[in-house]
Amino acid sequence: MSKNRNILITGGAGFIGSHVVRLFVNKYPQYNIINLDALTYAGNLENLKDIENKPNYTFVKADICDYDTIVKIFNDYKIDSVIHLAAESHVDRSIKDPFIFAKTNVLGTLTLLQAAKEYWQAPYKDNLFYHISTDEVYGTLEFDGTFFTEDRKYEPHSPYSASKASSDHFVRAFHDTYGLPIIITNCSNNYGPYQFPEKLIPLFINNIRHNKPLPVYGKGENVRDWLFVEDHARAIDIIFHKGKVADTYNIGGFNEWKNIDLIKVIIKTVDRLLGKPEGTSLSLITYVTDRAGHDLRYAIDSTKLKNELGWEPSLQFEEGIEKTVKWYLENQQWLDNVTSGDYQVYYERMYK
Repeated sequence: MSKNRNILITGGAGFIGSHVVRLFVNKYPQYNIINLDALTYAGNLENLKDIENKPNYTFVKADICDYDTIVKIFNDYKIDSVIHLAAESHVDRSIKDPFIFAKTNVLGTLTLLQAAKEYWQAPYKDNLFYHISTDEVYGTLEFDGTFFTEDRKYEPHSPYSASKASSDHFVRAFHDTYGLPIIITNCSNNYGPYQFPEKLIPLFINNIRHNKPLPVYGKGENVRDWLFVEDHARAIDIIFHKGKVADTYNIGGFNEWKNIDLIKVIIKTVDRLLGKPEGTSLSLITYVTDRAGHDLRYAIDSTKLKNELGWEPSLQFEEGIEKTVKWYLENQQWLDNVTSGDYQVYYERMYK
């Protein structure tokens, strides 16, 4: 790949996307980073205040399903590569409204693929369409010591994971049919600063702060593999530059936690940092009806990524949780602003 690049990062105002945008803008001043985000509820430019005036950074408000606008962006900014993170990603929301997930995750991805194919033109020299997906496309695991590997068959169980599986298939089809240079990564649960507070960790930190109930699905026995978001951004950086075209890489933390055990770690950490006696907030745990189609266990095997490209997580979970809880407690204005929805009103006025 050439030294000077014009990279379109979709969903760059979101949780994971903002960390990727920040990393690329700061690490590669020779790259022009174009951050495309529709600024829906989970997109927040406050996540990127520290880099918004960098000379190699541009923000564009647009919907990835708007083909004409996407084509114009490719032409205006001479896009040579795409890192595609824009997606609807909350399982509960997908159960309530699967249509928006099919539209954004499937048709939005198809729109980007078609625009890239038409603008780049074969033989696609120095181009890459890097698609970020999820471990949820693989379905569920038993408590049998097995892991999701790159060759595992897809078995999605929620509208969210079905939409992501479909988008993955479209990405691979564009390589097989048109020769489009693609890479796909499937990642485990991320946590860290700037995560929208409907997700488990920031939601529970905020609820403990306000002495609100902590809703736990079923008995809290579902297991997830957790990865600090900055480690995910590092992996994306390495794979973008060194990954094999048409290949798939799994990104995980080798860090499994039962939900109830994770919640108790969060409670212990938040109570301590707020100066409360240990265990004060345990009484806030409230067991609720389990989520429909709730997968039992996710666990990613990142051996391929480690062996081929040298990546592995940098933080132990306890260290990452401490860092994460401190960030949310030290950035309560950000948390309150996002929770109230005030940031959306501002963007609606600014980007009419």
